[in-house]
Amino acid sequence: MTKIAVIGLGIMGLPMAKNLVTAGHDVTGFNRSRGKIDALVEAGGKGADSVADAVREAEVIITMLPDSPDVEAVVSGEEGVFANASAGALWIDASTIRPDVAAALAEQAREAGLRPLDAPVSGGEAGAISGALSIMIGGETADVEAVDEVLQGVGKTIVHVGPSGSGQTVKAANQLIVAANIQAVSEAVVFLEAYGVDTTAALKVLGGGLAGSKVLEQKGQKLLDRDFAPGFRLELHHKDMGIVTSAAREAGVTIPLGSLVAQQVGATVARGDGGLDHSGLFTLVEALSTRPGDDARA
Repeated sequence: MTKIAVIGLGIMGLPMAKNLVTAGHDVTGFNRSRGKIDALVEAGGKGADSVADAVREAEVIITMLPDSPDVEAVVSGEEGVFANASAGALWIDASTIRPDVAAALAEQAREAGLRPLDAPVSGGEAGAISGALSIMIGGETADVEAVDEVLQGVGKTIVHVGPSGSGQTVKAANQLIVAANIQAVSEAVVFLEAYGVDTTAALKVLGGGLAGSKVLEQKGQKLLDRDFAPGFRLELHHKDMGIVTSAAREAGVTIPLGSLVAQQVGATVARGDGGLDHSGLFTLVEALSTRPGDDARA
């Protein structure tokens, strides 16, 4: 049994914390809204009234927060992780943040006596619930090995990809691929529907060939059903595409497709659809399309 603190019990953090309880660990959670803490307690975990209380006796600390400023706020200050965690504790940031921020925070964590890892995840809410997340880790090899048993409780594909900040860099690439894939599948569905094709049959055969992908498998039917209940909100993917385009610019890398998709994601959020699942990118594709019989002047 490992004493684990989980800070951030949202769509991803709560199921991850529950899976760690199921795996036999001693899990204490903190979240700004009390209801999520109560849900963890009902699942066999413990609740804390503050970040400081949650991390004080923890051997492993996991943060799962929306953006770089949120992580910085939670780890810094008198009530933050760095000031209250025990020396030698392992800090795993499973949030998706800027690679440069991750590297800078890792250095601050080491100065505070902690062992930092940036370990963003992929797999969405479904992967978090099933404990089948893909985890890309940046940090020291010994620290990665030390948390392997903990990460096995929430993930299926766990890979050390390099030094601090590398996990976030790989996650940025992941978000680029996912957004482009969602855009492509959305365009394909609108195209198929315009020609009256049996779309369910079409997606089945496409999924069995080279066009098959996790996005097509997990999001295809949701597009057909116009089911955009959030598993991963568009506003968060918008933030992630900002990370990708900024990091690419700093590295002198050209990502023309990524830049275009980032604009599509941003435009969809600007239309008021940021609270939809990221498959809601489909709504803009559909809105911009004129089908046979449509009044193009409307």
